[in-house]
Amino acid sequence: MSPSPVAMAAALPRVGISLGDVSGIGPEVTALALAKPAVRRALVPVLFGDGPTLDGFPLFRRFPRVALEDLGRTPGPAVVEVTRLAQKHRVPGKPTREGGKAQYAYVRAAIDAMRAGTVDALCTAPVSKEEISRAGIPFMGHTEVLADAFGVDVMMMMDGPRVRIALATNHVPISALPKLLTVEKLVAQLQLLSRALQPVVGRRPRIAVLGLNPHAGEGGMLGREEVEVIGPAIRAARAKRVDAHGPIPADGLFARPDEVGAKYDVVLAMYHDQGLIPAKALDFERTVNVTLGLPVPRTSPDHGTAYAIAGTGTASCVPMMEALLKAARLSERAARPGAAPGPRRPPSGR
Repeated sequence: MSPSPVAMAAALPRVGISLGDVSGIGPEVTALALAKPAVRRALVPVLFGDGPTLDGFPLFRRFPRVALEDLGRTPGPAVVEVTRLAQKHRVPGKPTREGGKAQYAYVRAAIDAMRAGTVDALCTAPVSKEEISRAGIPFMGHTEVLADAFGVDVMMMMDGPRVRIALATNHVPISALPKLLTVEKLVAQLQLLSRALQPVVGRRPRIAVLGLNPHAGEGGMLGREEVEVIGPAIRAARAKRVDAHGPIPADGLFARPDEVGAKYDVVLAMYHDQGLIPAKALDFERTVNVTLGLPVPRTSPDHGTAYAIAGTGTASCVPMMEALLKAARLSERAARPGAAPGPRRPPSGR
């Protein structure tokens, strides 16, 4: 006898999806991605978003509406209706402050589900930091909110088909970098990178560590961070059995991107643009933003709200597909085939 649809759904990882800014492309790319057979076979979606917006998509009208506290009793696809925005606050390409409040509320609802153990992974559709901040909510990004919610140190990693690039710092001004980069911080990050990727690559990962300054400082002539901070951090991490190498000049390393992936399992960049420019240039559509260090995997497509094309039907769903599939692969249940159905044990955290 073939398994019932309920049993089949219970065997798949449940991926929570926060809808992002409903005035952006998040809702449409999510609908397109979830309609793909490869995605449907890989996961059970649980959406946290706006009821009227989701009603605009035939696929989502078929999903039952479920209260957050009842998710553990609903094994199949579901929608948690967090808001019911008025039409004027959900117009494609025209963000509002109410929409800013709403997109933050979807993330908080998803965090509640992560804490309750009713989702196995989280995939976040694009939000607007500007609109959330305009709504009066201090917001630097998903990564920072999730780190604070669970009381853990995390790292942002861009996981692409050719290279993986992690960031030592995230959404901070370049002027703040010298004070933010310390030996202790980098050693802890290198240990986290090694620990997080070892199950993925099947051994201690080989980590390329970039310098901060041009030419990795030229022995201190173009800056002292490599001599006083980055180099000592690499040596200290290696003493803790982390396979770290560097400091390496960024321009030289990324000049031969295919060799990077063959030689190293991940690159640690010192700041946002040093890492994201090569990651996006090498493969924008298939590179996925992964948050390392959380008790539940979190992924996101590597693009923003794209207001200019929202609602036009021209947005590609490939980045969202890749992010959803990556979330499913990273989830605890996907890593343990045959795990019992039902809510998983809630993660620890604040």
